[in-house]
Amino acid sequence: MTTNDSLTTPDSHVPAPAQRLSLPKLAPAYYQAMVAVDQASRTGLDPVIVELVKLHASMINGCAFCIDMHATDAVKHGEQEHRLLSLPAWRETPWFTARERAALALTESVTLLTQGHVPDAVWAEAAEHFDETELAQLVALIATINAWNRIGVSTRLSPAAK
Repeated sequence: MTTNDSLTTPDSHVPAPAQRLSLPKLAPAYYQAMVAVDQASRTGLDPVIVELVKLHASMINGCAFCIDMHATDAVKHGEQEHRLLSLPAWRETPWFTARERAALALTESVTLLTQGHVPDAVWAEAAEHFDETELAQLVALIATINAWNRIGVSTRLSPAAK
């Protein structure tokens, strides 16, 4: 039997894909504008809801970089591990509030626009739990994280090894 050092062992990590390009380096004005938009989109919203929305959209979009970032940020804001782990099945769990559920449903509808747009019932539920200013901020937040996800996935941003 021969050995091959290039083969991975069962417990070794797969290397991250190579990043395609660096937006901060190649499009710095746009990148800084996105950072400013991101900061503005969170204004007036509960930080836990902000991170749940960002994490949920990132999971839907498959953005590993953003999933890692927002799970970490959610924990910093006091979020509990069992809630983060069950986020993809939030409808099936008893531990998300009605307000959080409304935000998560709106996040799904806005993120998955081609699957029925934003149904009136989803909008009405969100409007029951968020005033107009908060609802506007929530739409801005969802749009912004979706933009970040598209940047992260298309440029192959990858979380740092842990």
